[in-house]
Amino acid sequence: MKTVGSIGYVEYTYAVEAKMAYTALQNKNGKFVNPSIETFTAAGASADWKSAPGFYMVLTEQPGDKTWPITGASYILLQKDQPDAEKAKEMFKYFEWCFSKEAAKTAAELNYVPMPDNVVSMIKEEWKKVTAGGQPVLK
Repeated sequence: MKTVGSIGYVEYTYAVEAKMAYTALQNKNGKFVNPSIETFTAAGASADWKSAPGFYMVLTEQPGDKTWPITGASYILLQKDQPDAEKAKEMFKYFEWCFSKEAAKTAAELNYVPMPDNVVSMIKEEWKKVTAGGQPVLK
């Protein structure tokens, strides 16, 4: 169905792969920006992650001249007290890969944006609080 004068919103990767038309949007700073890896990265980098409980944040209207005004992030919920220390260590190996340069390259090839390095550092600090049987999983 088409509605004259309206716009729709789809995931960036889908829009790129489908070669869909897109528009510039006005961001919080009053600047018009196009959807791009650069503008999504700017939104994630300028967000106040330290104040976000559990790093949960809706990345709309982040400050900055180059921020895309409607950016989203994917999240993983993690139980702080793990039932099995060895499985938890393997889980953290996977997460470590997720934040690696290799994974970042793969993400970029798929039109996704890796988390900013400063956010990854904060997340890794939180990992130290994860326990199994009352003992830290990571040392």
